[in-house]
Amino acid sequence: MPRVQAAPARAHWRAYLPLWLLSAPAFALFATLMLVPLTMTLVLTFYRFSPESGSIAAFQFGNYVEVVSSPYYQIIFLRTFGIALLTTVLCAAIGAPEAYVLSRMRDPWRSLFLLVILAPLLVSVVVRAFGWSMLLNTNGLINQALGALGLGGPYKLEYTTFAIVIALVHVMLPFMVIPVWTALQKLDPQTEQAALSLMASPATTLYRIVLPQLMPGILSGSLMVFGLSASAFAIPGLLGGRRLKVAATAVYDQFLSSLDWPLGATIAVLLLIANFIVMLTYYRVLERRYARSMG
Repeated sequence: MPRVQAAPARAHWRAYLPLWLLSAPAFALFATLMLVPLTMTLVLTFYRFSPESGSIAAFQFGNYVEVVSSPYYQIIFLRTFGIALLTTVLCAAIGAPEAYVLSRMRDPWRSLFLLVILAPLLVSVVVRAFGWSMLLNTNGLINQALGALGLGGPYKLEYTTFAIVIALVHVMLPFMVIPVWTALQKLDPQTEQAALSLMASPATTLYRIVLPQLMPGILSGSLMVFGLSASAFAIPGLLGGRRLKVAATAVYDQFLSSLDWPLGATIAVLLLIANFIVMLTYYRVLERRYARSMG
């Protein structure tokens, strides 16, 4: 009897063996570019730093205790995820209606506006950050326009949380619009027409018919925007200055300014873990709500 069961198992393994062989190069590349650096960074977190001799191999949790218990780093992590959350909410509030309007357009206007939405992705993040810096500084165009309108000023807009958030929304908005627009392509227009023919108001149709089917796109876009915003470096570094530090700029300072590589690696690993926990929890909650709303 065991021999009879072993034969189908061997046949099953042989059937999937070509797939494993085909995926082996991709997995090797993934391990080389992703898993190996992450493992080395994780190992570095257990090292000890000495100003005289640098990083010293040791198995200890002092770096984790220092980051978790320090009010300085607690504020940095709260600021990081607060900025990421605000950026995600604004991108969802702007990107979802924008994608809905885009889906109702016809060519060539749809292609033109889609190109406008994707245009920020064609420009370097550093260039965009410098552009916002020129707009938001004390002598920038925004302060000049406010002064010309008699609204006072100049206002301190650069090196503030507002500057970081507005620049991140500009950078991350395409990552929200495209998933929502893709989800809208699967929406059958006849469902909206059927709801309207049954005397449902446009607002009710939008809330009860369209929005539940947009949730997968909003969920995917929110996960991308939150993750990219929480780990963003160039925009917080250029528009936040030395005072408004986030986790990514704190890692940069520890690696290149203080040369405390173990502490910088610890901040990076904790950022990765916290980011993963927040995104996984968000995914689970919204997935359950979406499944409940769809019956």
